[in-house]
Amino acid sequence: MAVTAYAGVTLAFFFLSTVFVISPFSRYVPFPVIGRRKVTIGLMSAPILAIAILWAAQCLGATQIRNGIVGTDNIKPYNILILFISLAYMAITLDCTGILQAAAFWVSNKGGTSGRKLYFYFYLLLTGISMVVGNDPVILSGTVFLVYYTAATGLDPDAWLISEFAAANTASMVLFVGNPTNVVICEGFRINNAAFTAYTILPFLACSIACYLVLMLQYRNEKHVPRKLNVSGTLNPREVLRDPISAIFGSIWLAVCLIVVIVLSFFHVDVWKIVLPFAGGKFVFDLSWDHYRYTTGRIPTFDESKADDVETPDDPMATAFKRAMSNDMQRSGTAKTFAETMQHHTDDDPLSDSQRTILGSTLQRTTSPGSETLTAVPQPEEKAKELFPKLRRRISLKHRKLSAHFPTFFTALPRLPFGLIPFAFSQFILIEALEHQGWIDIFARWLIIMSGKNVMPVVWLVGVFGVILCNVAGTNIGATILLTKIVRASDFPESTARAAAVSLAVASNIGAVSFTFSASLAGLLWVAILKDKGITIKQWKFAMWNSLPLIAMTGVGLGVVSAMMAVLY
Repeated sequence: MAVTAYAGVTLAFFFLSTVFVISPFSRYVPFPVIGRRKVTIGLMSAPILAIAILWAAQCLGATQIRNGIVGTDNIKPYNILILFISLAYMAITLDCTGILQAAAFWVSNKGGTSGRKLYFYFYLLLTGISMVVGNDPVILSGTVFLVYYTAATGLDPDAWLISEFAAANTASMVLFVGNPTNVVICEGFRINNAAFTAYTILPFLACSIACYLVLMLQYRNEKHVPRKLNVSGTLNPREVLRDPISAIFGSIWLAVCLIVVIVLSFFHVDVWKIVLPFAGGKFVFDLSWDHYRYTTGRIPTFDESKADDVETPDDPMATAFKRAMSNDMQRSGTAKTFAETMQHHTDDDPLSDSQRTILGSTLQRTTSPGSETLTAVPQPEEKAKELFPKLRRRISLKHRKLSAHFPTFFTALPRLPFGLIPFAFSQFILIEALEHQGWIDIFARWLIIMSGKNVMPVVWLVGVFGVILCNVAGTNIGATILLTKIVRASDFPESTARAAAVSLAVASNIGAVSFTFSASLAGLLWVAILKDKGITIKQWKFAMWNSLPLIAMTGVGLGVVSAMMAVLY
């Protein structure tokens, strides 16, 4: 099939949109009435603009847009997004109870003053949590905890944060609900949800062990993971467990949901039809329980007389760290403020300015990646003109009332990955455009030529290209959709197609532990949280620290997949 000019333009804009996802472009633009505003072309806007331009150039049409929303070849985008948002709601509202932070506090106490032991315990904890609830809740809570912990103990945060990021993304390959890419693979290759876990559990174990060993190798220097930590106080897990009743109910509810999903998957029931009612049930519980707590005085009521006072509540995690360190200083017979306590480190283990700043501040609200990509921010030197001030104040007052009455829902709402919806739909549409212009058939023919339709070459080709494409094809979601389409178009035998699916499952998860933050939505969320807390990890440093773990996990993970396929087929 000859490559037309339309096909060339379509491929060019597909990768051009990825460039802006990796490196967003911002500029202040003057608007009538509202003045100069900052407009960003990035995660949410770049793919949509690419679709608009390609549609105007007649490189794609209404059929491709419809197919990108409704789905083709058994891949239903709406199914995947309903499923993922529903699961995210249950996981994030569980996180809002403080149960994940409490678990982190408990583990930190078990680790004591041994840096190596604590590093291992944290890795195990984050891996275990990510296996069940996916990587996003771990990134939301685990990142903030480690920021505070490393600041309080004077540790270099790089080793601990990179370990957290690697553990969370590696463990998300175990359950089909751990990552949106897993759902795409199950839908695209018609893999039973229980079978997916059976296929990925051994590669996960191999990747997880290899990753930890490589992390310990590259962070063997005492400045990264010291043998002895400069801590003597303990953290109280109960301080950060905001709502024990909701934590217990949420844990049981989520576990029951996952069990029901696995059981009913044998009867070929669409997963979203199971998960959405469970999310609805959790939503009803959250509203009912919060209303009961509000009316019985268990949570503070909204004081309308102080409606104009803007107060930022203390973050329980930061407060717990402050109290632990203050108690430690009191036991040692010194009367110091918390700020002075931050100076209580030896000269060879100083705290950076950013670390002192971190524990002196409270946690600001974090949002899903991409949710601020299209926001228009006033230029610092020019005051924004406020539109409809009375209406805005009324809406703000109503929002604060509802937030006080129903804190669980309104805390979880901004954390839900709504940015995933336009981004994922746009990726499906762009790949439908590539298929319309014949690129999927061309790529499939190249894959057939390179692999000869043999199982082993397919495992390594799909796996290696999957890891690479996570960085250059619109996050691991775009890479997974693209490779799923290519493999399906290759008309492989069932055994070869299954091997490709398992290899892609491994690659799409470990591919997040990669060279660019935009290799996954979790990476964009992670770096945004760090920036908010005053920690800057440069792109080159992120790539450098991830290189060895990624190479090790790719080799070991695909090696295990090859061995499994050799035994099975």
